[in-house]
Amino acid sequence: MNADALRASVVSDYSEHLNPGLAKLMQFAGFGVEVSAEGMYITDQDGRQYLDFLGGYGVFSLGHRHPDVLRAVVDQLHKQPLSSKTFFNPVQGALARRLAEVAPEGLQYTFFSNSGTEAVEAALKMARAATGRTGFVSTEGGYHGKTMGALSVTGREKYRKPYQPLVPGASFVPYGDLAAAEKAIDETTAAFIVETVQGEGGVHVAPGGYLAGLRAACDRAGALLIVDEVQTGLGRTGKWFGCDHEQVRPDLMTLAKALGGGVMPIGATMGTAAVWNKVFADNPLTHTSTFGGNPLACATGLAVLDIMERDNLVERVATQGDRLQAALREAFKDQPLVAEVRGQGLLIGVEFAEDEVGELVIAQMMKRGVIAAYTLNNPRVIRMEPPFLVTDEQIEHAVSCLKESVAETADLISAFA
Repeated sequence: MNADALRASVVSDYSEHLNPGLAKLMQFAGFGVEVSAEGMYITDQDGRQYLDFLGGYGVFSLGHRHPDVLRAVVDQLHKQPLSSKTFFNPVQGALARRLAEVAPEGLQYTFFSNSGTEAVEAALKMARAATGRTGFVSTEGGYHGKTMGALSVTGREKYRKPYQPLVPGASFVPYGDLAAAEKAIDETTAAFIVETVQGEGGVHVAPGGYLAGLRAACDRAGALLIVDEVQTGLGRTGKWFGCDHEQVRPDLMTLAKALGGGVMPIGATMGTAAVWNKVFADNPLTHTSTFGGNPLACATGLAVLDIMERDNLVERVATQGDRLQAALREAFKDQPLVAEVRGQGLLIGVEFAEDEVGELVIAQMMKRGVIAAYTLNNPRVIRMEPPFLVTDEQIEHAVSCLKESVAETADLISAFA
């Protein structure tokens, strides 16, 4: 099948059997068919390579098809890909132990699932079981997933409204507003759930003292603190976890994305002994997952931790993140269409001064062979989230392409003004 026929066939499959609206949107944006990927690059049906500066929204922290991750998966595949669920699973136990070694002190236990939203669902259930309370406080613009519980604490009405009534008891406060959070957290609150960097919300970094203040407010009210590290966890911010920047220990912490090494889906909910004892003491099967903690996914997670530690990738993220932010600020210091560059580590947002600009710039970047995306909850912001292996030369190339794309977009806007 030639390239044109392949694209037509895939578009037809999407239109007839997957999601017609998405098919139209992707066609309009000019997206092709991805057929292979390696390292920092994705190849389409025409053999054209694209520099991946989105990284699967944090999934491809080690790039595409990292050879050591693939080797670990293939080795486990030949031993036992899925667990019988009747015996002890040594790979699951080993990954839980390794995560406890790198996580904030006290996060001793892990429940494994298959995705970030499942990890959040588990955390919400555990918070209610551990406290006997039903209320949740979350943040405006926050994103925690689209299953019913996770959606209930996701701070964007656009996604919640079609599915209401959702899980009751959720309220929202402005992100970064500690006073508002302190007022909202009370004797009915099971947990406050927060991202250390709002990814989908527009790459907003928690202001200094915010997480520590939330920790204190939860302690005063007898509520739990859930830190959602699905996108920020395992090095993305230049620390192992985003909450490490303030040395804050949550009661529950959620992980996914990077833990799968870009090869296997996996989610994880970590918690303290105090939480675990209240949740699982009377019924160790109160929350389970058929595929959660399967040997293939856990072998992947172990390989990811090995690579992160061996190659000092957390430190590399901090260095390359500073380099990328500095290059972006220099590139747009005199560009009125760019309002702000912000971020932490290799999770960086470029905010535009006008609506609809993000979509146009993304299309221009695609023309130049660089992939990025605008954030779901704030389409004025382009998110740059490259794999940790990004080189100085790739940073320079991506920033140059983005600068050209913004300039061409500005010209287009001026032409229609």
